[in-house]
Amino acid sequence: MHTPTAQESTGLQLPPEELSYGATVTHVRQGASVSAARKGPAKRDYLVAAVLCYGNLINFMDWFIVPGILLDVQKYFELHDGDAGLLQTVFVLCYMLAAPIFGYLGDRYNRKIILGAGIFFWSAVTLGSSFLTELYCWIFFLSRGLVGIGSASYSTVAPTMIADLFEEGKRTTMLSIFYIFIPVGSGLGYVLAAGMAELTGDWHWAFRITPCMGGLALVLLLLLVPHRTQRRTAFHRALSISGTIRVKAEKPGVQRAAKTTWCQDVLSLAKNWSFVWSSLGLTAMAFVTGALGMWVPLFLHRAEVVQGLASPCLQETCSSSNSLIFGGITIGTGILGVITGAEAARRLRKINNKADPLICATSMFVSALCLYVALMVAQTNITATFLFIALGELFLSVNWAVVTDILLYVVTPRRQSTAIALQILVSHLLGDAGSPYLIGTISSAIQAKHPESVQWSFWSMQYSFILCAFLGVCGGGFFFLTSFYIEEDRKEAERL
Repeated sequence: MHTPTAQESTGLQLPPEELSYGATVTHVRQGASVSAARKGPAKRDYLVAAVLCYGNLINFMDWFIVPGILLDVQKYFELHDGDAGLLQTVFVLCYMLAAPIFGYLGDRYNRKIILGAGIFFWSAVTLGSSFLTELYCWIFFLSRGLVGIGSASYSTVAPTMIADLFEEGKRTTMLSIFYIFIPVGSGLGYVLAAGMAELTGDWHWAFRITPCMGGLALVLLLLLVPHRTQRRTAFHRALSISGTIRVKAEKPGVQRAAKTTWCQDVLSLAKNWSFVWSSLGLTAMAFVTGALGMWVPLFLHRAEVVQGLASPCLQETCSSSNSLIFGGITIGTGILGVITGAEAARRLRKINNKADPLICATSMFVSALCLYVALMVAQTNITATFLFIALGELFLSVNWAVVTDILLYVVTPRRQSTAIALQILVSHLLGDAGSPYLIGTISSAIQAKHPESVQWSFWSMQYSFILCAFLGVCGGGFFFLTSFYIEEDRKEAERL
């Protein structure tokens, strides 16, 4: 009986050259054979990378629109802290569950089609959610989940396309630029949401700007990104003495690689300890980042209320000043952190092959300390609180590009989209999928045991946030464990 192949069972048909999946850079050997490799990225490659970075910006702006206007949303739908945290949890849960699916598709089918469909889907859903009234709270929750599905298509596939465009020397730089747009987009999400709510007096308008930006991203994607992007696989390493690629000799190997099942890829990745420990470190990062991103503006507002610097949110439109400031902090620390992390990795790799995981471990330990200090001084000094939160975010941001680069050189090329998808699944499942809801639920539980007051409203959030400092220390430990395996796993990946 004929068993349909993956290509026959879907409408996304690809030419033979697209079937050589494993979309990532290989380490081309130096010497005479290098002439057969690409001599350098063309201007078009940089243009494609710019379009992908713009899409990443919009992607993460959508992530943090709700936290930027959380006070308004919470009051509009009459949500407790636990229910409000569930909004972000629904978003991230759908995002992480969709990521492995898009990782599988991204390794096998046309990535431009996947990206375009994802941008269109999440932009349309975001626009639709802006017209909901308080009677349709459950639809608002559902819409956030659907936006998460659309975002997963982008976060899983876009990094592999950038990695395909550039050799190892340029790859870290371009990935750093790509990941700079995580904190920049996140910060702009706060700024956009808070700014539109203040400007219009209606928080719904915060959901009507990013769909327009998404439409522009879709047009740029269709016009500027090639329909077929070259996928660099293991057979590109085989260069003949004359400088030509032995495609015919390597094609059978590519055919065999294409038959590898997703389960086999996952089992192989589970034996890669550098991948396992760095993924757990990223999970701790995601837990802390998710909790901070959701609750810091509200926590700062409650701290100001306790100090008598602000009044409780009772009017129709709540103050959004903390969201604006926190958005600015997120942008600034994100850019500086990613650049600092990439530069530190570039320099320290020359003297220590374990530099990447050690950088990540150190930054996680320092970040946890800064966040703990910020929590302790919040009731007495709001300026110091902002300062230590900024430092905590700065050291978290140091790791974004470095963690991704670790994955790209410890995992064999043909499994990298799957590895990214699996890392997204684990880090969000155990990280920021639950942290907003968990922090909110702990806060609500503490408030329920005490008389309703401004003081306990603040203390409940403060006590629940201490969990983030603890998880930050755990994350540093996971990255430290990565350093014990990274040299061996990198050599193994280069051999495959």
